[in-house]
Amino acid sequence: MQYNRILLKLSGEALMGKRQYGIDPERLQEYAQEIKQIIEKGVEVAIVIGGGNIFRGVAGASRGMDRVQGDHMGMLATVINGLALQSALEDEGVPTRLQSAIKINEVAEPFIRRKAMRHLEKGRVVIFGGGTGNPYFTTDSAAVLRAIEISADVILKGTRVDGIYSSDPEKNRDAIKFDFISFDDVLSKGLKVMDTTAFTLSQENELPIIVFDMNKKGNLMKVVSGESIGTKVNL
Repeated sequence: MQYNRILLKLSGEALMGKRQYGIDPERLQEYAQEIKQIIEKGVEVAIVIGGGNIFRGVAGASRGMDRVQGDHMGMLATVINGLALQSALEDEGVPTRLQSAIKINEVAEPFIRRKAMRHLEKGRVVIFGGGTGNPYFTTDSAAVLRAIEISADVILKGTRVDGIYSSDPEKNRDAIKFDFISFDDVLSKGLKVMDTTAFTLSQENELPIIVFDMNKKGNLMKVVSGESIGTKVNL
């Protein structure tokens, strides 16, 4: 395997499958099976999931809701998604721990860096819920922060497109895909990979990001094996 320890970032919308909202059990099972395959190869896996399939704080604020309240609701949505993925992984026989940045001791462990790293060393998947625990920070920021804290080799951002393009490939057929691109080029070209805070944090800590299509069966294994899948952002 190319990478020993990874941080997999999944959007909440990815869990919807073909639904308009909520969680698609079939999509959840597919993801769990993909993750199980790389666990069996000895890869240590940590995961951060968004909550956009349930609630998005920014959307709530745009309709007059207090932004801090909205973001707290979004954090709780990520815990719900984390519980769902934990259940799916354990159904596949993969030992999993859910850690939350906000205290919900009845359903999740509090985030403790050393404990998380110990779980990973024992072959357990660790899901980080609750974002960073602070409003105004996205789950992209949480993913980068946790990846740095646990000394992950790479951030794998699973999306529904197969990499980074010069423009939206779903709207522009002439969009050009990048196989490799530098952090500086992403910024100079105004490409959207992560929010600026998360992206800058990743750049400053020299943590590479790979954007790939998580919905294509076998892609996660290919990425972790070092195959040229998606787009790699590096220095």
